[in-house]
Amino acid sequence: MEDKAYNTAISRRFRGYLPVVVDVETGGFSAQTDALLEIAAVILRMDESGNIEPAESFSCHVQPFEGANLDPKALAFNGIDPYHPFRGALQEKDALDHVFRPIRAALKASACKRAILVGHNAFFDLGFINAAVERTAYKRNPFHPFSTFDTVTLSGLAYGQTVLARTVIAAGMEWDAAEAHTALYDTQKTAELFCRIVNRWHAAVDEQPWDDQSAGD
Repeated sequence: MEDKAYNTAISRRFRGYLPVVVDVETGGFSAQTDALLEIAAVILRMDESGNIEPAESFSCHVQPFEGANLDPKALAFNGIDPYHPFRGALQEKDALDHVFRPIRAALKASACKRAILVGHNAFFDLGFINAAVERTAYKRNPFHPFSTFDTVTLSGLAYGQTVLARTVIAAGMEWDAAEAHTALYDTQKTAELFCRIVNRWHAAVDEQPWDDQSAGD
């Protein structure tokens, strides 16, 4: 995933937005009070045939912010030890910058105006991203503040499933339960799933309305 060639046609496909798949692992369900512990992102691109595919992946561990809540049940679920000495976690602002910088570069290369977060229950991931941005006063957040593409909805439509593992299997993809609930693995699988659904639609229709550059916003 080191090839950084981007096709600007993706800008027309999604009205100037660049889909970026994100997954976070956290210390609970409240974005305002619970720790953000991992962030992973997969930037998507469009190939010459009009299909979308993963382009680059980024991930990092995040240090809990001062006073953050860490729910033992959440940590048991995701298997994260927030204070493990070899975790190599970054402070929240540095973690955001680690993920946001390549996204901003991809926006420029693909002629897109904003990134749009793709996630499985996307409101959850975007909520934690927005809370971290607010806490750290981060000034160059590339994501749209509230619009998302949610693969739960798309999966329900395409495969009649909403749980990520079941949807991945229904789509004919492999699922490794031992790797699940790490941010990077879940993000890569969600990216693969989103691309499969979008490309399936692309193959099913004869005309692509997004190719009409004269269409208004």
